[in-house]
Amino acid sequence: MKKILLGSLATAMLAISSGAMAANFVAGQDYTVLANPGKVEVPGKIEVREFFWYGCGHCHSLEPHMQAWIKKMPKGVHFVRTPAAMNPTWEQGARGYYVSEALQIRRKTHLPLFKAIHEGGQQIFDQKSQAKFFVKYGVPEAKFNSMFNSFPISAKIAQSNQLARQYQLTGVPAVVVNGKYVVQGDDGKVPQVVNYLIEKERKAK
Repeated sequence: MKKILLGSLATAMLAISSGAMAANFVAGQDYTVLANPGKVEVPGKIEVREFFWYGCGHCHSLEPHMQAWIKKMPKGVHFVRTPAAMNPTWEQGARGYYVSEALQIRRKTHLPLFKAIHEGGQQIFDQKSQAKFFVKYGVPEAKFNSMFNSFPISAKIAQSNQLARQYQLTGVPAVVVNGKYVVQGDDGKVPQVVNYLIEKERKAK
């Protein structure tokens, strides 16, 4: 009986300890506080914006954790993906992402594109290789190419770069919470910190 009680007590203490650790994330260590917060896309909702590049190994490692988080996303949260376009190579990938979004096939292509690059060893980074990839999803090459450098897509690229500058990003992956905090990393800790900051924002309201 004593052993059972001790075991139960140890389990309870472990649970309390884990909870305390989860709530004890530190600014400057687990996340960065932005000096100049940005505006959110949907007023009244807490925004979580993920910056990524398809060719980034760390982004690929983070993606399963973000996918799991999205399925259990807290209420009142608006999630946005933003492909980073901070150099010419990244910009090519960002343009492809925005074309897939405009054609409403992004849900079908997002994970397969990550997989093709990081698990299949395919170099899908420029306009030509991306056009060939999207053909598999019913997008004619001519259609893809006509949209790739179009004004609406270029406007999205400009917005991505403006946000990256505002949030002082130096690399990806980076998750910005409510325009105020930047979380970096490629493991399961990232969504934990994101949830902590969401709760922090809720309490601040």
